[in-house]
Amino acid sequence: MIKHFLNLEWKQYFRSSYWQKSLGLNVLLVFFALWFIVMFLSLGFGLLFVLKKTYPDQDPFVIANGLLFYWLMVDLMMRFFLQKLPVMSVKPLLTLPIKRSTIVHFVLGKSALSFFNFLPLFAIIPFSIMLIKEGYEASQILPWMFALIIVVLIINFLNFIIEALSSKTDLPFLPLLATVGVLYGLEYFNIVSMTSLVGNAFMGISNNPALILIPIALLAIAYAFNFKILREKLFLDSGLKSKVTEVKAADLSWTNRFGDIAPFMQLDLKLIWRNKRTKSSVFIMVIGLVYGLFFYPQPIYRDMVWLFPFIGIFVTGIFLINFGQFIPAWDSGYYKMLMSQNIKYEQYLRSKFVLMILSVVIMFVLSIPYVYFGWKILIAHFAAAIYNIGVNSHIMLYGGSFNRKKIDLNQRAAFNYQGTGAVQWIIGLPLMILPMGIFALMNWLVGFEAGIALLILLGVAGIVFHKKLMKSITQRYLDSKYKMIDAFSQDN
Repeated sequence: MIKHFLNLEWKQYFRSSYWQKSLGLNVLLVFFALWFIVMFLSLGFGLLFVLKKTYPDQDPFVIANGLLFYWLMVDLMMRFFLQKLPVMSVKPLLTLPIKRSTIVHFVLGKSALSFFNFLPLFAIIPFSIMLIKEGYEASQILPWMFALIIVVLIINFLNFIIEALSSKTDLPFLPLLATVGVLYGLEYFNIVSMTSLVGNAFMGISNNPALILIPIALLAIAYAFNFKILREKLFLDSGLKSKVTEVKAADLSWTNRFGDIAPFMQLDLKLIWRNKRTKSSVFIMVIGLVYGLFFYPQPIYRDMVWLFPFIGIFVTGIFLINFGQFIPAWDSGYYKMLMSQNIKYEQYLRSKFVLMILSVVIMFVLSIPYVYFGWKILIAHFAAAIYNIGVNSHIMLYGGSFNRKKIDLNQRAAFNYQGTGAVQWIIGLPLMILPMGIFALMNWLVGFEAGIALLILLGVAGIVFHKKLMKSITQRYLDSKYKMIDAFSQDN
């Protein structure tokens, strides 16, 4: 049966209408995968020499075990934000004489073959080889290596448990961030030495291989818990039960001042607030607003003025980036119906443009207190806001005409990459890197004021030629109209 599942997965992947449309993304992902493999191999073969040079009077193996605490925390967070549980089109299978336990075992087994689980091996295995070559006993290093591999799998299944338990909340990442923050705080303020606890645990396994039974038992428990969660959800009617809630109507009459685009703005605002996926675009504005606090209070960044516009674009354009990159995929569930109505496409696009512009203005006003760290930062944020309004808003709308992936608005809200295609990766270059590069070049050649002036000039030019740009963008959407309808009518 597993062989049949693998055959179905293969056919589903390569027969999908998105295979060739996402070919560029696949090539990009392969490039990043190879790059990370090389980096981890370099870490595995070079870590021993780095530790010996940095800590010449200490045992590098003991130091490496102490650093495992930070690796575990970072690995868990990266998986939560990036790794998704591999899914199958299971509903057709549920009508066939196939045991549900077989389907669940296949899904969980497939998750164990994730790239996230193989990547650490390119550092763990070379580092273990280097330790043995250095003179450490193989009987000591091999149990330690296998324990690390088991811990990698434990983190894999623990991540899915955390996702399952927190998926019903609007901000599922907050409990994880709070937990990691508390653990790091215990270590940072010397309340509890988490590095020593984790390091001693792995050293204990290294010195007494029988203790490896403990991580094996934890792996079995994590697997069993995942199996229980998935098996309980594996029913044909599992998604049919609806939640009855009280409808709260918001007063959106203020949008009437925008004329003929007001109905579209009202629909967008309702869509944003009533769905998990879109609601995260609003909540993440808080994260964008405090983004500068990671840099500006640090003395090392205060002289890096070339970084100010990059931070400013992110702070003032956080909603523009998160909401704009999925235009018109937000409406993919009813896009066919929408396109059958007697509406002007330019009004539809202009309503989304106005929402993005309003968010930029609001975020800039809220970011004014950053002037506390220097007037250059406030000016850089102002220039970034103008650039977002005049240039990045049009880039977002134009990039949306290439979207071909449907979005499920009922899926988990934060850090959900369903519906992400090559467009969302490629568009980041002109969106973030280009303005930073332009400013850095002018700042180096002429000065800070010249770089700021150029960004403002480009933004003003985009505002002046807005109507011509919108006309060209609208035509691009009209040319792609039926391709989008066909793509949004299919399931991923």
